[in-house]
Parts: sequence; C-alpha cells; structure tokens
Amino acid sequence: MPTPLARKIKALIHTNGPISITDYFALCLADPDYGYYRTRDPFGRAGDFVTAPEISQLFGEMLGIFLVHAWQKHGGPERVRIAEIGPGRGTMMSDMLRVVAKLAPQLYESATFHLVETSSRLREIQQETLGLHAGRVSWHDSFEELPDGFVLLAANELFDAIPIRQFVKTPTGFRERLVGLDAEDELTFAAGVAGIDPALLPDNHKTVANGTIFEIAPAREAVMATIGERIARFGGTALIIDYGHFVSGFGDTLQAVLKHDFDPPLAHPGEADLTSHVDFERLAAAAAASGLHIHGMLHQGDFLVGLGIGERASALGRNRDEAAQQQILNDVARLAGSGAGRMGDLFKVLAVGSEPLALFPFRQPD
Repeated sequence: MPTPLARKIKALIHTNGPISITDYFALCLADPDYGYYRTRDPFGRAGDFVTAPEISQLFGEMLGIFLVHAWQKHGGPERVRIAEIGPGRGTMMSDMLRVVAKLAPQLYESATFHLVETSSRLREIQQETLGLHAGRVSWHDSFEELPDGFVLLAANELFDAIPIRQFVKTPTGFRERLVGLDAEDELTFAAGVAGIDPALLPDNHKTVANGTIFEIAPAREAVMATIGERIARFGGTALIIDYGHFVSGFGDTLQAVLKHDFDPPLAHPGEADLTSHVDFERLAAAAAASGLHIHGMLHQGDFLVGLGIGERASALGRNRDEAAQQQILNDVARLAGSGAGRMGDLFKVLAVGSEPLALFPFRQPD
C-alpha cells in the first residue's frame, strides 16, 4: 500500500517526469502535508531513532565542557550567543546549559541562548525540556536571525538531514541520479541526462565501475558557509557532530530508518527518516572558504573520551545501585565505543572557529 506521499510523488512524476534525489529527499522530510518532520516526533525510543543526547546526559555535558573551554580560549568575550541548530527535543541544550552554569556562571548569566527550530510542535517540547532555562531562550526560524555577537554553536545530526545530489557512473560518464517509475508504476532509481563538472569528482573517477554512485551536497555546504560567514564576522566557535566520513569518495549512503531499523529509501516516503552520510572533508573546506580556521576533526569516541566522559560517568554512577551503574557504562560504550550499534567511530566531530586556537581534545594547530 503506497504512503500518501508516495502517491503524491508518483503524480508529480506522471506530470513532470522523474525528480532529482534532492527533490525526493526534500519532499520526504519537509513536504507540508506528508513530510516526515512535519507529521511526527521522530526522536527518542518511541520514535524511529535515538540521537546521542537522548541516550545519556553525558553527551550534552561533554559538549558543554567544550563550549566553556572554547569561550575561555577566546579570552572570555562578552555578549555571547549560545546556539543550537536542529535541537530535537531540547535535551542537548538543557544538558549543555546545566554544565555551563556550573563551570562558568559568568558566561551563563551574561549569555543569551538561541534555538533554530522551524517546528512549532518541537518548540513546545523544547520549552518543556529546558525547564528553568526556557525563559532565557529565543527561538528562530533560521540561523541568520541570531542577534549580532560572539557565538558558541553546536549542531548534532543537522547536516545528514539536508538533501544531497547523487550522480551515477554510466557508459557515457556520470549522470544525475533521479527517482522515476518502473513498468509496475513503482518508484525506482534512474539515470538522467544532466552531468557533473569532472573537477568535482575524485581523481580516480575514470576508472570506477559503471553503477558507482557519487554524492555531493551543495545545500550542506551553503549552510556551512552561512555559519562560517557569521562566525568569521563576529567571532566564535562551532561544533558539528554527525555520521559520515573524513575523506571524500564514492558510495551510495542514502538511507531510510523506520522504527529503529533500516528501510529501503523508496519504500515508505514520508513515514521513514531519510538521511545520508556527511562528507566532512567538503564541509571543512566550505568553512575554510568562508574565513574560518579548522580546529580539527575527530571520531566522536575520541572526542568524548578526550573530554573525560569516562571520569564523568564514574562520578555519575557513584552511590547508585549496580543496575544504574551498568546502564551508565552501557551508554558510554554506545556513545564512545566502536563496533555494531555504537557511535564512537561512525560519528565524526568537526570544530571550526574565528581564530586559530588550540582547542582540546583536537590536535594543536601547526
């Protein structure tokens, strides 16, 4: 039984022909009537996926420690904007602010807090989650709405939900990958006529096999450029966390998640979350092109361990019963460990800022 959005997409294709992966991606997530983020709360154990802040308070606490450290390294500026783009249920911001208030009361009292969120339903959930902090928070529809001033920004699983373009290798070169209809009127992938500038492809693009997929995400790079230009102008540091790869390459990473399990990307449009892996090499290049310095890139596990998640977990487990202590250990393993179902290797952390600072736990700048 096709989903309501599948019927809508089929009608579009019947009328106008196949659509790009970019358009399919955007419709699946943001269609005003049937888009995934318009119709449901996907976060948490009752949703389709669990993000790191929902696994344990330790995740947001480590980010809070990093933001305080960055603020200190920048010289403790005033008029600070602490911001998050795509804040989910507000859990990460709540955990970050608790740590900021404890470690740097001066920063907490003088800063303003900002969430970039377009969903009115999620804004209500965030307000509830933030509790006592909520009265200090301003909500915005876009990052450009933030008031002027130095910014400390965190974005977790933001870029994976921004649409990509895909190109497939054919006997006549790389052609844009589209979504069309097969003989049974079912959604299917197809190759279009539009090509890609070879300069954008990895060096070995002539030798890869037909059917090889190359992904590029101009929309992600545009968002990174917007963030970068703002930070370059007013000062600050941004922390970007997402799943992806450090080095650009080939491969099809378009994926759907439905009820905590993978789902074919064309199977349930509007009912499954649609994402793809983030190319951190190109994201860092976009940040550098906008005038930022790259503090560094790390696996999430190395980042969290470097900031002391193990020591904080021990403190959190003190005087708790054995079951609670074991749960804390399990959560740390899931966030910082490697292997199946663990986020330590798959997720990457990119830190960029207005000054060439040595920010721990990233490598010292040359």
